[in-house]
Amino acid sequence: MTFNILVINPGSTSTKIAWYKNDAEVWTKTIRHSLEELSKFDNVIKQLDFRLGAVEGVVKEMGYSYDMLDAIIGRGGIVDPPMPGGVYQVEEVLIEYLKMCKPWEHASNLGGLMANAIAGPRNIPAFIADSVATDELDDIARITGLPELPKYSLAHTLNIKSVVRKAAKELGGDWRKLRFIVAHLGGGFSICAHKDGRMVDLNNANENGPFSPERAGTVPSGDLVRLCYSGKYNIKELRRKLTGESGFVGYLGTNDMRDVKERIKKGDEKAALVYRAMALQVAKEIASYSATLEGKVDAIILTGGVVYDEDFAATVTERVQWIAPVLMYPGENEMKSLAENALRVLKGEEKAASYADVVKNYKKREVV
Repeated sequence: MTFNILVINPGSTSTKIAWYKNDAEVWTKTIRHSLEELSKFDNVIKQLDFRLGAVEGVVKEMGYSYDMLDAIIGRGGIVDPPMPGGVYQVEEVLIEYLKMCKPWEHASNLGGLMANAIAGPRNIPAFIADSVATDELDDIARITGLPELPKYSLAHTLNIKSVVRKAAKELGGDWRKLRFIVAHLGGGFSICAHKDGRMVDLNNANENGPFSPERAGTVPSGDLVRLCYSGKYNIKELRRKLTGESGFVGYLGTNDMRDVKERIKKGDEKAALVYRAMALQVAKEIASYSATLEGKVDAIILTGGVVYDEDFAATVTERVQWIAPVLMYPGENEMKSLAENALRVLKGEEKAASYADVVKNYKKREVV
């Protein structure tokens, strides 16, 4: 049986949409939203009707109709309480929490809302899957050393879960029974220990772990405190520095790996040093999660846009291949991953979860 699935992936200044027949992409479009257009709205949620209008225009332009659809799936947003990974039916309780945008406002919260707005009148299911706020951490992984600052789960969950399934298939096993260390290497880096179907330990991609092309990662805490009180920055400026103006950007003034590689070819020793340092930090983070998994690792997975750089991937691999075989899945295909999630539910291979159950059963985790 063939299912028509619309995938919606809202970003800060764009909305990506794609039409799938089962897991085969029929077409895809990225709708760009100018800052001038978005500045008319006080917050992300108020952009809902504007973005819906843009999506409807593109669907018509492509010669398709919403009435042809069997399901719609949007990128999962940030909600509190957080949810385990998986596919979730967009229902009343989830809609309510997506609109709250707590603890952070994020454009991905529009994914489920847009899916529901289109699906509701047509009586077809709307889903989200593997939200960026997915939380499957073991309690032991939450303890940081400062009780007031427990670790929170924030990662590139959608791509991580997708490559775990691919790797398990390649290894001939059940992804819910295997152990992987996954390094998603993009603009930000998410590195996690994935054990028996759960992300049991990870770095928060915005706040710690290796530095990346744009982000600072873990930095000396005492020096960071002194920088905070130096009078050079307000909180907004410092947050921007840590998550958008650090890493390659801070040291080399670019977030483009190709620029860095070109400098290295021309003999730029600083670029070569920073490049090697980033690879070393990734390898050290991967190695640390082998301890989480007690040394029992079925495979290490390298994924994300940075993995297209074969030299970088090889440098990391040389340092970690003693732990387990290294598998590589360059890039991140979030649209296809979302379509595959929806398809499993439509085929009856997986049942969509209810966020209402998550809220009902949630007990705030206290870190002792």
